[in-house]
Amino acid sequence: MNASRIDTEPRTPDAVPPTPERQPLGTLVRWSLRPMAIFVVSRIGVLLVASAVSDNANFPLSHALLNWDGHWYMAAAAGYVHNIPPGTGDTAQSNLGFFPVLPILMQLVHLMLGIGYGRSGLLVGFAAGLSASVAVWWMLHDTEGVGGADRGTTLLLFSPGAFVLSMVYSEGLLITAVAGVMLALRRRRWVTAGLLAAVASATDPLGIAALLPCALAARAAIRRDGDWRAVAAPALAPLGVIAFFAYLWAWVGTPFAWFIAQRRGWQGGSPGTSIPSQWVWVVRYGFSNPNDTIKAAGFLVVAVMLVYFIRTKPEAILIAYVAGVLFIAALSPIIGWTPRVALRAFPLVAVVGARLPRPWYRPTVGVSALTMAAVASLAWGAAAIPFTP
Repeated sequence: MNASRIDTEPRTPDAVPPTPERQPLGTLVRWSLRPMAIFVVSRIGVLLVASAVSDNANFPLSHALLNWDGHWYMAAAAGYVHNIPPGTGDTAQSNLGFFPVLPILMQLVHLMLGIGYGRSGLLVGFAAGLSASVAVWWMLHDTEGVGGADRGTTLLLFSPGAFVLSMVYSEGLLITAVAGVMLALRRRRWVTAGLLAAVASATDPLGIAALLPCALAARAAIRRDGDWRAVAAPALAPLGVIAFFAYLWAWVGTPFAWFIAQRRGWQGGSPGTSIPSQWVWVVRYGFSNPNDTIKAAGFLVVAVMLVYFIRTKPEAILIAYVAGVLFIAALSPIIGWTPRVALRAFPLVAVVGARLPRPWYRPTVGVSALTMAAVASLAWGAAAIPFTP
């Protein structure tokens, strides 16, 4: 979509700055301070929750912030193993099940600053969260204006899964790359869009969904204007994941090392059974297990947001990415539509936040922030059965 065709007038009478490419650097930075401030406030809240849980459980704050997938990203930053462990379950888990962009950046920070992989991961994670907030804000600003961009970014950063933006997780990098894809596609910067989509596809398995908006925008540009340069976007988009699998082929001996590692260590079960199995558990055993409870509730929340999202008629490229993320997540035997999946399908949350009627907006953000605190607490040790983010 051409930037000149985008309606930059807000949905509400908020002031709208010029489009980013027409602004001097100083003005860009000043406007970008808005989402940065929202991000910092949200992180203060998350750290307060982490500190409270850590004090209550009598373990260091780092135990919470470096937990879960953070262990595996730190292991990947130190170097992928050469062999896929045999068996299934915990003993078969390995760092081969994690995509490479975050570990590469952690390794670079480790080498440049001489600090451990844990601190490197937290630094990269904070920088990525900051950049994600700015990228999402500008993505929303194109169509929603300043007020809409503020509201959408705020709801996203206080969404239930957003606490992982303070941990060693890849969501901040993924959101930054995909929001950049959307901005580039609107401005017909096909190569830039394709390269950012390639980064997304090497950052997280759900990042592969960035191929869909690239293909959709290219098709529209070719049919409408005969602009065959648009083919560059979908052609470049999968190169990140292709490069990773090629590396695994050379390193481990099979391009399917990631699939095998995930299947043996985490993703056992039949494809597409995650959402039904979560609801079966809740019906049979109630709310005894936080994992199935939160995931089943997450399905309902995402489904409701999806209906509202579609009814507000967002851009086709946003719909394509959200649909791709939710489809891939639904294929998993264990994941489903979790709070983290909703975070990775960020246009869904951000557009809903931008377009909610004002009487509904503040209560929604308040409930979302409290839910984020509760989910984070369950993940960090405030329950006998912890929630696995």
